[in-house]
Amino acid sequence: MANYDLVIIGAGWAGFNAAVTARDYGLKVCLIDQGHLGGTCLNYGCIPTKALLQSAKVYNLSRKSRVFGIEISDIKINFADIQARKEKLIQQLRQGMQFLLKGIDFINGKAEILSCNTIKVEDRQITTRFILIASGSKPIELQNLRFDRKRVISSDEVLNLKEIPKSFLIVGGGVIGCEFACLFSILGAKITIIEKMPQILPGEDRELAKRLENIFRKKGIDVFTNTDVYNFDIQGYDLILVCVGRMPNTDGLGLEGVGVATEKNKILIDAYLRTNIPNIYAAGDCTAKIMLAHFAAYQGCQAVENIVHPDRPKKSSESNIPNCIFTEPEVASVGLREDEAKAKGIQIRLHKFDFLGAGMARISDETEGFIKIISEANSGEILGASIIGPKATELIGILTLAVNCKIKTCQLKDTVFAHPTLSESINLALSKDYGI
Repeated sequence: MANYDLVIIGAGWAGFNAAVTARDYGLKVCLIDQGHLGGTCLNYGCIPTKALLQSAKVYNLSRKSRVFGIEISDIKINFADIQARKEKLIQQLRQGMQFLLKGIDFINGKAEILSCNTIKVEDRQITTRFILIASGSKPIELQNLRFDRKRVISSDEVLNLKEIPKSFLIVGGGVIGCEFACLFSILGAKITIIEKMPQILPGEDRELAKRLENIFRKKGIDVFTNTDVYNFDIQGYDLILVCVGRMPNTDGLGLEGVGVATEKNKILIDAYLRTNIPNIYAAGDCTAKIMLAHFAAYQGCQAVENIVHPDRPKKSSESNIPNCIFTEPEVASVGLREDEAKAKGIQIRLHKFDFLGAGMARISDETEGFIKIISEANSGEILGASIIGPKATELIGILTLAVNCKIKTCQLKDTVFAHPTLSESINLALSKDYGI
């Protein structure tokens, strides 16, 4: 029986970052996962999807090379090589994570919590002072459209397809659905998206979502909003991808037996990431707060900080977390959206710039989209931003800093941005000559 300061269940982005942070504080740490190191993000989410999307974007760029005065003939898609590159990247990053676990015991096996200090892993038991649950999430399955892993698939199976389907029905127009729609549309599949809500990308800025929907239609993607899958003819499609969200992966952890409070599978935590049992914490998707890898990493590290410094715990903040969507064009947002600010009765000012007016956007032939910045009308404090366009997922970093540090529009406007760059579009959005 081994004794640890901290046992972490789940080696995804929350658990991995928590383990490294705890190790650096001098704690004796054990990290447990029944799957591969890296969890959903590395193996079934962020990394593989973006690897596939990058290949698709390179193919797309090659097809329009004549725009740049370059003639390329006989461009072909080798889907097997695209998949092989994705797998190679996963292996390389997994090896890197393995190296960073030096000084941490990693056990590959299924964990069950027997008590607040005891965990069973396969046929062994280990004891610990603290437990951090970071068990992640899994795709939601529709009751009348079960995954058969062949024709009706989840986002897990779609990553390992052997060939590009001719026709593809995507149920759910959220982040996952839109990214896969973009990917397989570029690769030549006929895509249909159905979304139950009034807009694709529910929760994002309405104007932005509408722009992406129009762009999708131009690309030949059929989009049906306000549409329930049970009222839609799903016959005639080679594949049906169901991506209507994810749910906490907490089954089989023994939470009920120990008395950890849950609600609809999610683990209930306080502002300090503690469960109702003082020495058991939870972080990442299993808490169903914000299901993003970077937020999970933040939560994991924050939980460890509170374990190490019980005399001065810090609250976990859920505000100002950037959301990035790797469609083409990209989408990103942070802070308050326009509708949210108005619903709260906040007097705001909108600052907007269209990429049509950006020199670098024209140079790269990526002029679709805009930047929208929201500020408080009187103080000028930047409250949020939404971007659709080239490198939106990188540009949002500047505005995340601005929102987080309560920077005012005058401060950002007076900052000199390099020319010609895409980032100067942020400055131009705040200019009286260009913004609104």
